[in-house]
Amino acid sequence: MPGSLPARFSIMKASDVIKCYAAGERNFCGANLRGQSFKGQDLSGADFSGTDIRSANFAGATLCGTNFSSAKAGLRKRWAIGLVFLSWVLAGISGGFSGYVGVLAALIFSSDIANVVVGWVSLIALVVVLTVIAIKGIVPFEGAISIAFTVAVAVAVAVAVAGAVEGAFAFAFAVAVTGAGAFAVAIAGSVAVAVAVAVAIAVAGKIAGTVAVAVAVAGAVASAGKIAGAVTLAVAVAVTDALVYTYVGWRALKGDPREVWLRSIAIAFAAIGGTNLRNADLSNATFIRATLKSTDLRRAVLNRTNWYQSKQLERARVKGTILLHPRVRELAVTHRGAGQSYKGIDLRGAHLVGADLSDADLTEADISNATLEGAGLERANLTKTQAVGANFHQTQLTGACLEAWNIDSTTQLDGAICEYIYLLHNQKERRPNSGHFALGEFAKLFETVLDTIDLIFRNGLNWNAFVTSFQQVQVENEGVELSIQSIENKGDGVVVVRVKAPPDINKDRIHSDLYRNYDVALQALERKYQSRLDAKEQEIAIYRQQHADMKEIVGLLASKPINVITNTINRLPNPSQAVPPGIKELLTQLQNAVTTDADLSDEDKAEALEQVQALAEAGKNPTDGAMKKLAKRSMRTLRGIADELSTAATLVESVGTLLPVLSKLFGL
Repeated sequence: MPGSLPARFSIMKASDVIKCYAAGERNFCGANLRGQSFKGQDLSGADFSGTDIRSANFAGATLCGTNFSSAKAGLRKRWAIGLVFLSWVLAGISGGFSGYVGVLAALIFSSDIANVVVGWVSLIALVVVLTVIAIKGIVPFEGAISIAFTVAVAVAVAVAVAGAVEGAFAFAFAVAVTGAGAFAVAIAGSVAVAVAVAVAIAVAGKIAGTVAVAVAVAGAVASAGKIAGAVTLAVAVAVTDALVYTYVGWRALKGDPREVWLRSIAIAFAAIGGTNLRNADLSNATFIRATLKSTDLRRAVLNRTNWYQSKQLERARVKGTILLHPRVRELAVTHRGAGQSYKGIDLRGAHLVGADLSDADLTEADISNATLEGAGLERANLTKTQAVGANFHQTQLTGACLEAWNIDSTTQLDGAICEYIYLLHNQKERRPNSGHFALGEFAKLFETVLDTIDLIFRNGLNWNAFVTSFQQVQVENEGVELSIQSIENKGDGVVVVRVKAPPDINKDRIHSDLYRNYDVALQALERKYQSRLDAKEQEIAIYRQQHADMKEIVGLLASKPINVITNTINRLPNPSQAVPPGIKELLTQLQNAVTTDADLSDEDKAEALEQVQALAEAGKNPTDGAMKKLAKRSMRTLRGIADELSTAATLVESVGTLLPVLSKLFGL
């Protein structure tokens, strides 16, 4: 706690802190470290709670586990005064521009008709610009300028046709100045307000400059007897102009999405000379109740860094960190996210101990290595959430949807508090089916999941496309041992395929490769059927639905899984030099022909694969009489299946070329 530090530590130089740290001292609580440089130093585990670190430099330092609770970061007074002066200068310049813009509008009181026209159109153009900026922000300002110039050209042409050519050019020039002046006012004035340490000072400076210029010039351009009106209008327009840009600057400072770029500029200015934590390693560091405005945190390592109840974090530079997203920043500070959407948001390494995320949508979010210990995730949607290395100890997960979430052995599920969960969204596939998990059952449920890859198909499963994808992934991953553990028809077109994979395999890559290859194969098949069915989408949908009949697929896998056939073929001896190719290679080609032939019905495909399996068994002892009979019968059946197909079918060609060679190898 502040005040516990010995008096010799109350005001310290960086060199003294480093020496004390090297000697084993870790408590620097309440020290005055303003303006000190710790660049590149290792101060892990030190206690800097309650310290004054304004304008201190920790760039590139290692601060793992360091405690900055209640520390005061930001600018020293000399830097703050400099920024106030800068904002005053910008505000004054902006006010001067506003005054000139107001004077252009005051030309409506001139005795010269050309000036009157210029005044009215300038006023209209200015109203358009200010309205767009007030509603849409400065980014769409180009649209307002385009409108202003369009009006300028139109009126200039009209004046030229009337014979007043000089008036036309004067008018066009005046409106151009209106647009350019408005743009300069927008940038200078808005930045002035956003950067200002004391906003009231900036506003005062801007309005002072505005009124001074407007009063001085309006009287000069107005005709006798109309000076009061001209001055009044010039001041009114100029002050309105100034207030609009003051409002824009304030809006940017509050984080309005319309002024993101302006806010970035303002924060960058305000952080000049502030506390520098750029590129520092702040893993497991604590900033509870710390003041962090004008702090540079760009590209700092923020793995499980605690920002709970920190102040003015929204005014820190956080580019290159998860804090760049406003919702992440707010959640990190308040720990209140119940019912909020964090869909697809990067929350890697976030410190969310005890956070309320009940009913939150974390679909496809990345919470890898995040600390959610003691957090409330009741009924939260964790569909396809990346949760590798996340800590769920004592986390409330009752009623959460965990469809296709990604976890591994580093995900801490022990101690999670959970009565039941859902494996599919919309509260489907409840686990347990009834009742509640007993102590430790929830973690055990997902121990088996860690060895499998779950593939969820919501529009049915095209067996041909899946087989092609399954085999392609094995080839791409150099023969990795994959096997289909189960296929479940969940109804409503939802099919879940669980593929067992080795524990040391990159499951994320296999998961994405299976989906990618499936989509490619499915598109190829649909193009083929689309051509055959005259590109009728309705018939394609019927075709896909027919191939989603899981009775035949489950029956096929239950009797003769593809991996069983493949394993049997792989155990056959390699071809001898005397008779290339061998039975092993020929059966592999035949198997591929059967599994990829889109002309085969599921029933015929199952029968053909059974005959390939029989040939593989016979190939183990091709000279045995019984094996020869088995091979002969299987080849006869395959020829019968091929005879029912069109001559363009893949299997017809393969049967015609491969079976004669196989017959010779079996001595038939």
